[in-house]
Amino acid sequence: MTVIAVEYTYSEATADRRDEIRPDHRGWLAGLVERGVVLSTGPFADGSGALILVAAADAAAARELFADDPFARADLVEAARFTEWLPVMGAFA
Repeated sequence: MTVIAVEYTYSEATADRRDEIRPDHRGWLAGLVERGVVLSTGPFADGSGALILVAAADAAAARELFADDPFARADLVEAARFTEWLPVMGAFA
């Protein structure tokens, strides 16, 4: 399984709008969790963004999938980084 680390960066200026869209965003993610595509997800404690671990063919496939994220469609993601991650030990290894 190829694991892609998706790192979102948020702008403080979009916090209120993210609060509005968050139920749709989390519902979309929950559907991906149920399908086994999203392995784990959660925001950074400081509110600056989020980390999402994804099972995908490669980073390009993950990027294409995440274009459908309600946060992305509403232009609420300041930056998104898609990086193949090679777990060596632990739950995802």
